[in-house]
Amino acid sequence: MTPKGFFNLAVESISAPREVARLLMSINMNREAILTAFALAIVLNSLVFGLTLMMSSAPENVPFFLASPTGFLVAETVTLGGTIIAFTAMGRVLGGSGRLPDMALLMIWLQVLNVLVQVFTIALIPVSEALVGLVVLVSSGVGIWILVNFVAEAHGLPGLGRALAVVMLGLLALGFTLSVLLVLAGVSPEGIMGNV
Repeated sequence: MTPKGFFNLAVESISAPREVARLLMSINMNREAILTAFALAIVLNSLVFGLTLMMSSAPENVPFFLASPTGFLVAETVTLGGTIIAFTAMGRVLGGSGRLPDMALLMIWLQVLNVLVQVFTIALIPVSEALVGLVVLVSSGVGIWILVNFVAEAHGLPGLGRALAVVMLGLLALGFTLSVLLVLAGVSPEGIMGNV
């Protein structure tokens, strides 16, 4: 894919997310390629996140396990992997027909888009942190729009209502599972936030 094609696909992910989802799923990437893309997206996100922390004026507000690129990498790996599984499973519960490889590919592409947004916000930090906040707010809304459409297309759902339910229930299930695992590991909410 050429740089122009890459950025065109990124823009179309906003204007026509379901068409982009169909295009990505039609690639039929094998497991090794998906795992490689998964790892690359996680590493890129971690590096950009680390750079953001270095340039941020309030890194002390970040939980201790996210205070380094390595900690973020581990957390992002667990969270993204869990999200892929949760959205696939919950979609099937609600009548969808999504496949794990397809959901993985779509979530990986969302991570790539997230990297683009993070790079853009980093460039804005020296200009205005207030503007950074606005960009983050807008991009979060756009990200939800893309996510719901991707989930709808992956599961073959005609509308966005059930896809939104899949996203919400999937995130609830993921959050509950991670909370239980943290408690079993002996990590308290106070421990997560460190000295904040």
